[in-house]
Amino acid sequence: MTADGVAPATTAPPERESSPRATQSLGSRLAEAASGGLVRVFLLVVGLFWLVPTIGLLLSSLRTPQDVAASGWWEVFTKPSQLTFRSYEELLKNGDITSSLLNTVAITVPATVLVVVIGALAGYAFAWMDFPGRDWWFLAVVGLLVVPVQVALIPIAELFGKIGLFGSVLGVILFHVGFGLPFAVFLLRNFFAEIPRELLEAARLDGAGELRLFARVVMPLGGPAIASLGIFQFLWVWNDMLVALIFSDSGSQPITVALQTQMRQFGNNIDVLAPGAFISMVIPLAVFFAFQRQFVSGVMAGAVK
Repeated sequence: MTADGVAPATTAPPERESSPRATQSLGSRLAEAASGGLVRVFLLVVGLFWLVPTIGLLLSSLRTPQDVAASGWWEVFTKPSQLTFRSYEELLKNGDITSSLLNTVAITVPATVLVVVIGALAGYAFAWMDFPGRDWWFLAVVGLLVVPVQVALIPIAELFGKIGLFGSVLGVILFHVGFGLPFAVFLLRNFFAEIPRELLEAARLDGAGELRLFARVVMPLGGPAIASLGIFQFLWVWNDMLVALIFSDSGSQPITVALQTQMRQFGNNIDVLAPGAFISMVIPLAVFFAFQRQFVSGVMAGAVK
């Protein structure tokens, strides 16, 4: 109490602010804990275990058949003198394998390019061009996504037999193009539809026609989605065995069918199977890593939109 008899005013202590961690939900705390170093180490270990079969195949392809039959591939770490390129030299002398690799390239590259080009043109048409029945045609394309490949094998085989395409490289290409286009059109149409209309209208006011607008404006903006589609289509066709096993013959078979034939004819023909399988695997991996940045950009753009 003061001298004039008035008690001093007391101020209430300020309320303590709650800590940010106290206000975090259980899910946020789990996500924060999952981003720690321990989880990264765990994911690194899982990734290394995932690479073990690939490493084993590579090392097996660099050993002689006698060494492969005598011990496991991990013995090269104690006996590195077992590593040799003799199996790859024998592989290059095998006419069936080398011709099948050329057939694989001859099938995969055109099937990928045609799907990307036709899918991009159709996707642009469905997104920005008005024509009768556009929405109904697009719904029909989307409906084709649910048609399994197995349903069309026998009818298309009969059709190719009548027109002389059965057993040829062209027949395998046309089959892959036909079943790759629905997904390509669906993917690229949705991506092209997100392009600002004002940008296209400005290009039209400058005198750009539809083809020039597609080549100069739409294609550069759709680069990430087109790269993603190209990678998907390349991997699907390169690794395909079912379609190639049915529609190709001994002169047009790709590497997947050739390796299966080698295994069926010669049993454990490891001097051909191991290097052939590794080459068949490493080429699509090289294509993926070469376009990895565009692929990630396309996936992220699709996720944001």
